Order: sequence, then structure tokens, then C-alpha cells
Amino acid sequence: PALDAIVSRVLANSPGLDAARATLRESQDNLRAGYGVYFPQVDARAGASRELYNPAPGSLPSNTFNLFTLSGTVSYDIDLWGGQRRQVEALGAAVDGQRYALDAAYVMLATNAIDAIVAQAAYRAEIEATKATLALLREQVRIANAQATGGTVPYANVLSLQSQVASTEATLPALEAKIDQAADLLAALSGTTPAGWSLPALTLSDLKLPEDLPLTLPSQLVRQRPDVLVAEANLHAANATIGVATAAMLPNLTLSAGFGVNSTTIGSLFGSASPFWSLGAGLTQPLFHGGALYYHRRATIDARDAAAAQYRQTVLAAFEQVADALRGLGHDADALVAETEAVETAEKAIRLIQANYQAGIATYLQVLVANTQYLQAQIGYVEGVAQRLQDTVALYVALGGGWWNAPGVTRGSTHG
Repeated sequence: PALDAIVSRVLANSPGLDAARATLRESQDNLRAGYGVYFPQVDARAGASRELYNPAPGSLPSNTFNLFTLSGTVSYDIDLWGGQRRQVEALGAAVDGQRYALDAAYVMLATNAIDAIVAQAAYRAEIEATKATLALLREQVRIANAQATGGTVPYANVLSLQSQVASTEATLPALEAKIDQAADLLAALSGTTPAGWSLPALTLSDLKLPEDLPLTLPSQLVRQRPDVLVAEANLHAANATIGVATAAMLPNLTLSAGFGVNSTTIGSLFGSASPFWSLGAGLTQPLFHGGALYYHRRATIDARDAAAAQYRQTVLAAFEQVADALRGLGHDADALVAETEAVETAEKAIRLIQANYQAGIATYLQVLVANTQYLQAQIGYVEGVAQRLQDTVALYVALGGGWWNAPGVTRGSTHG
């Protein structure tokens, strides 16, 4: 629930999503505008002018008069070769592309937010383990100082431990800076300033893997990726544009009609002598445009070929990312088993050395060293858990939003 709350806030207030939604609305409005080619174009015109009529010399005297005109025209472009239909088809493909781009924005926004949350949790866990390690190291320094003062160990031992303390302390500011940077990123993703980010931070124990992580997946899942769908829509639009360019090289038939009235006075504008009308048809065949139409069509074919190649490349990259994510999860599971074993072994060593210390056959310094090794193993385990969480998110992204309810998913030993 806490993770859902953060992601929901990010998705609700992201400027990036607002921009993607606006771009989708723009493409939808362009498509609606494109549908206008299916209908006749009707226009009305009203005009008033004052004119001087000057006939040939010696015939009639010149005359100055007013002219009032009302007229309407109707024209319809007969789409003989489907160029306009293909243009609308291209606009529709553009809408599809923007819709899938919006889906991609949702996926990437959620992914970036969750990655930042996981990183924050891991850095905090590392800081806690590092501070506990520092406490043990400082205790080792105190004991080594006492031993050096008593002459039982060389002072070089003290210097070596002090150097280890300093180098361990030096890792803390970098971890704290990374926590702050992750918080600033979450604020930016949610459309707020860093000072406005107030949601509570999560710990690694708050984050849970899906109950079953897949070992294999049906290849059809790759097609649900938004980037693959965007590339497919771009290819569709590029292919439709070829039809537009082809139609531009062929004859174009236009039907037109006009009706209007004009008069020198407004009062007689609708008299019996005022109307005029026209009916017509026009056929246009491009003959010579300096090769512009031919090479424009060639350019659209080249653009289609480029879009097809980009589509293939996107699909191949999708398969690569899914394969990497699945293999990464398998390696993460193996690494986490090893890290868990290291923690358990270090814990057993602590118990054994503590028993020996109580029996008087081990020194307190040995106890502190065992504790340090245990905490270092814990840091390795924390990093392994964080890596597995982030690789799970990477698989979510590689599949364009998850693998749930997909037929053919094989589940196995990566049970979470």
C-alpha cells in the first residue's frame, strides 16, 4: 500500500504525463480534422464594393456605382486514387503511436519511481549496517590502543584500524547524498519541488517481490511493449504516406458549384435579375514538376524502409532486454543464496567465538572482528536484495508492463 501511494502520487501529478496526454489529444484532433476530406467543402461569401466603370472612349460615359454580393460555393474532391483516404489512415496511425507513447510514459514513470524507492531503501539499510560496523571498529581501536600501550601489539595495528575507520566513515556521506538525490528525483517525477516532497520513506522490508517470478515467457508478450507498438504504428503511417504520394502523381477530379446574388442596391439584392450560378468539373493531371513528385514518392518509400528497419531493431532490442532481465533474475537468485549463506555463516561464527570468549579461549578483539565480518555480509545481502528488486522492475519494463494473465508463462525456483 505504501508503495502504491507513492507511485499513485507520481502518476497523478507528473508533468511528463501531462505533456504526453496533450500530445495524444493533439494527434486525435488532427485525425478529426483529417476526416473533413470525406465531405463537400461549403463556403459562403458576402461583399460590398464601390466601383468605377469606364467604357471605351466615345461610347458611354463613365459610371460610379456600389456592388453588393452574396454567394456560396460547394466543391468536392473525388478521391479517385485513395490519396486522401491514405492520409487519414496515416493520421490514425499517428494517434495509435501517441497512445502507445503515453502507455510507455506511464511504464517508465512508474519504473523510475520504484527504482528510486528501492535505491533509497537499500542506501538506508547500508548506512545502518555501516554505522554498526563503525561502532565495532572504534571498539577495536580502543582495545588495540590499550594493547599497544601495554606493549602486547605494535602501534601499527592501531594505525591500521584507524585507517579502516576513516575509510568506512568516508562511505557514509556518499550514501546519504544518494538518498537525497533519490528523494529529489521522486519529487521531480511527481511534479513538486524537493521541499514539497513529504511522503514517508520505505525500508527494504516494506517491499515484496511478486509471489512467482517467471523463468520463461511466451515471445508474444514482447508485442505488448509500448515501444514495439509505437514502432509498428510509425511503420503503418509511413506505408500510408506512400499512397498519398502516389495519388499526387495521378489525375485529380474536382466537382464544384456556386450560387449567388449581386446588385447595385441592397434593396434589389434578391430581385429576379440578381441571381447567378455555376456548375463545373475540373480534371488536373500533373505533367512536369521537375521530378518533384517522383522523388517525393521515392522519399516516402525510403522513409517506409527506414521505419521497417527501426521496427525490426526495436523488436530485437525487446527480446534482448527480456532475455537479459530473465537471466539477471536467475543470477540474482543464485547470488542471493550465496549472500544469505554468507550471513548465516558469519552469524554462526559470531556465536562460536562468543562461546569461546566466555570460555576464556578467545579474545574480545576476535569477537569484534567476527561482528564486523557479519555486518559486512549483511551489507552484501542488502545489495543483493536491492539488485533483485530492481531487476524485477527491469523485467516489468522489458515486457511493457508485466507478465500477468499471460498464457504460457513458466514459473519456478525464483519463488519470492
